[in-house]
Amino acid sequence: MDNSLTQTQSRYNMISYDMASDEVKEIYDDTKKTLQLPFVLNWFKCQGDNALLLKGNWSKLKNTLMEGQVPNVLKQLIIYNVSKERGCNYCSHAHGIFADSMSSMISEEKGFRATQSLNSPSMPVSYKIAVQIVTKAALNHSQISDEDFNELEKAGFTLKEIQELMAQADLVNMLNTIADVSGIKIDNELLETPE
Repeated sequence: MDNSLTQTQSRYNMISYDMASDEVKEIYDDTKKTLQLPFVLNWFKCQGDNALLLKGNWSKLKNTLMEGQVPNVLKQLIIYNVSKERGCNYCSHAHGIFADSMSSMISEEKGFRATQSLNSPSMPVSYKIAVQIVTKAALNHSQISDEDFNELEKAGFTLKEIQELMAQADLVNMLNTIADVSGIKIDNELLETPE
């Protein structure tokens, strides 16, 4: 058994907030504020000893996931679904929690949880189509066709929104790669999130 991985929860150095440089603390603060979390996610901590990398990856994540016209809950569902299909436990768990916390933006139905309702009648058809096609783009990008773009347009997405949706395929590949390669474990704070 690789004890170093167990002890550090990562193949990279995990840089806690207290141990971080001022530049990294500034990025950590922005992640907490933007994601509305009282703690720094392990996904960021495993990059905390490389401020340049952390800054670039956070900028990409922040702009691709948190900005734009496509609702954040749909983006979170896409990242959850791709991560689950690929077997990235860290990202499927984390983004599943984020998506489920926004379930009421999709349906007021009692007990509705977005991650468990991807195929339910309460899930908008446009969301189902977007999750299916962007998951395909993330896992098999060479198989994306003009028909896929046409289907997204018919579902009501503008070309700008389609570009934004497809950017989630690229983003989730980065998120999954860093999570899996680093070997990070799910944050204790997320494990304590009530169901």
